[in-house]
Amino acid sequence: MGRSPQLLDLLLELTMDDFATSETHAHAPPVGTASGGDLALRPPSHAPDRRSIGWWTVQALVTVLPPTLILVLLGVLITPARYWLMLAAAVIGAPGLLYTAVMPAWRYRVHRWETTGDAVFTRAGWVRQQWRIAPLSRIQTVDTVRGPIQQMFALSTLVVTTASAAGAVRIDGLAQDKARDLAEELTRITQATPGDAT
Repeated sequence: MGRSPQLLDLLLELTMDDFATSETHAHAPPVGTASGGDLALRPPSHAPDRRSIGWWTVQALVTVLPPTLILVLLGVLITPARYWLMLAAAVIGAPGLLYTAVMPAWRYRVHRWETTGDAVFTRAGWVRQQWRIAPLSRIQTVDTVRGPIQQMFALSTLVVTTASAAGAVRIDGLAQDKARDLAEELTRITQATPGDAT
């Protein structure tokens, strides 16, 4: 009971990186129960926008296709090395296409977020999952980020910077208007929340 509020807030800035074990592969979250108004790790309730699946798919293709196509082109142009270049293209392209087919829908099932009057809760990843709680009293800045591919899908990422060594909390795949409204709401709530965001 004699702990300082700053230490308690830092302890609440939880990062759970090892939920991709065989027992907890993608479903069994650590559901905490809170007593006396304390924050507890629990499954966030909101999914990203469904357009996130398309965004993640295009991101994966942009990563996989260029090296594969370059190797195929070189294989066509350089006859003596054709076998090895085509083999290299297959070694990169086959797993890359499998990744592109599986990862976006899987990430959509895993990614969740929620904000309350006390904290921002997130779950992210696909094979390796990360669960975070960011108490509002620890928030320093709230930003929205839109990369070029996100803009094609009218999506944004909300970045909540906190006084934590674990880094910023990110909510990916929000509709642009939702991200803007959420940033304004969190900024308003944070300004009204007493605490030490240092």
